[in-house]
Amino acid sequence: MARSGPCGGGELRPHAYRGTIGTVTEPVTHTPDGPPAAPAARRGAVRRLAAPLGTLAAVLAAFAYVGAVDPNEAGHYPVCPLLRLTGIYCPACGGLRSAHAVAHGDLAAALGANALAVLGYAAFAVFWTVWLVRAGRGLPASGPRPGAVHWWLIGGVVLLFTVLRNLPAGAALAP
Repeated sequence: MARSGPCGGGELRPHAYRGTIGTVTEPVTHTPDGPPAAPAARRGAVRRLAAPLGTLAAVLAAFAYVGAVDPNEAGHYPVCPLLRLTGIYCPACGGLRSAHAVAHGDLAAALGANALAVLGYAAFAVFWTVWLVRAGRGLPASGPRPGAVHWWLIGGVVLLFTVLRNLPAGAALAP
């Protein structure tokens, strides 16, 4: 269906919009080399990838900062209040040291500082990759949808990790 546009130039292509009656037309632009360009498709891809890539940029910036400012040196970061007040390691104690070691590629030191945090980094990487691929393909982002059982299981693992790292038998889990 080729017609002249309302301003006398360009071809109009029928395009149906959801929820409208009839057909709405939009101008088709041709590139000198070939088929019509699809600026809306490019804008759609950029829009779909903006959230995963923005999230990646924020995480990389955080890891770059922690990689540059060593948490092993006193004074750069606040001390864990639970550790300071009670002497008990919380589940996050050693997380910054772990992130610093990951930023420097030292997986053994990262696991020694906080193994649960390393597991969290790996889970984030997997979920982020799935999110990026699905967004790139135009599929809806369908991340994990944990139910009550899953939350109780995660809470139990975190509690077990916390208790073990504060016992003499679990000294290897302490930072």
